[in-house]
Amino acid sequence: MGAAATLEAARALDAADPLRAFRSRFAQPTGARGEPKVYLCGHSLGLMPLAARALLTRELDDWARLAVDGHEHAQRPWIPYHENMTAGLAELTGARTGEVVAMNSLTVNLHLMLTSFYRPLGARRRILIEAGAFSSDRHAVTSHLAWHGVDPQDALIELAPAAGADTVPEEAIEACLEQHGSQIALVLWPTVQFRTGQAFDMARIVRAAHRHGCVAGFDLAHAIGNVPMALHEVQADFAVWCSYKYLNAGPGAIGGCFVHQRHSEALPPTRHTGAIPGARLAGWWGHEENSRFLMEPQFRAAAGVDAWQLSNPSVFSAAPLIASLELFMEAGIGRLREKSLALTGFLEDQLRSMRPRAQLITPADPARRGCQISVRISGGEQRGRGVVAALGERGVVVDWRSPDIIRVAPVPLYNGYEDAWRFARALGESLGT
Repeated sequence: MGAAATLEAARALDAADPLRAFRSRFAQPTGARGEPKVYLCGHSLGLMPLAARALLTRELDDWARLAVDGHEHAQRPWIPYHENMTAGLAELTGARTGEVVAMNSLTVNLHLMLTSFYRPLGARRRILIEAGAFSSDRHAVTSHLAWHGVDPQDALIELAPAAGADTVPEEAIEACLEQHGSQIALVLWPTVQFRTGQAFDMARIVRAAHRHGCVAGFDLAHAIGNVPMALHEVQADFAVWCSYKYLNAGPGAIGGCFVHQRHSEALPPTRHTGAIPGARLAGWWGHEENSRFLMEPQFRAAAGVDAWQLSNPSVFSAAPLIASLELFMEAGIGRLREKSLALTGFLEDQLRSMRPRAQLITPADPARRGCQISVRISGGEQRGRGVVAALGERGVVVDWRSPDIIRVAPVPLYNGYEDAWRFARALGESLGT
């Protein structure tokens, strides 16, 4: 299309988009006078599926009508409520249905996974993460190191981009593992990096980790609902995610977890074997369903990843996810990815002429990024914040990361080419103010 694309050209692309009708199935934010905003912040909080309101209302009505009997007799009975999300989550993560479960929140799930999969032994005590990892991930990892009496100053390896670079290539991860692999117990890596939008080759990271005897875990917060994955096939050990970003399940919505089936098979339902994972925290919702309510003192683990559950899921924080997953299943993650690649490519074309005032730090290869473009604003933090404020005055919603980065997410379920064009136009105007 080229950098000189017009509004008419963007609208023509939208008119030809086979997924364009999904936009009307989401609530669209508006300004003080009711004017629609250009919302490009789905990497932080996804828009509300219109169907979510009806699903939540149905649960409230069942609560009012049935009270405790809703656990078994609601329109969607509450006891097996998490099962409503299993097929959709398996599809989006490339997992088997016994490997994924909706539960808790991302960091709670990460703590549960670290309890099971971080097993320091002898010289193998270190954890490899990215430098500048999402802070909650770093907090969780360092707390587990300390819990095991391991000094995070010595045991935490934080791999940073090379000098002058913004992204970490897989070659650098492999080189780090070649150097330190015999000391590393666990690798925790994002599938899509939250600051830059870089997408990683999960299979390559897993192969490198396993080659050196390390556990390979992933944070999918910015990947699920964004890029296709194949967790089972690539042999990832575990993964965790939230569902309020690209999964559009609402603020504080229920999170999710993946554990490869080989690990639940290594832990038979009634006893621990000492195999990885060597420990698992237990709660009543992880107990096998058919005897859960007998309230026996012995823990009999449910099959698969369900055994990692602790408590019954929050129905009200899970219902919107059901609405969103139905849209994903209808659209198809493959078609969404195809549109995502086209959208970010279109936006990148629009932004080229703004260099060096606005420099893209997301990989130039569309296949190496999610549906995100991150832009570094020249002139320092004060100027960058001024640009974000000017965008807001123009009705454009984006995300700011100090000291100088604007994150923009053209989400294929509800964003279009006109959104990308309007952002580029507003950014050009804002850079000039």
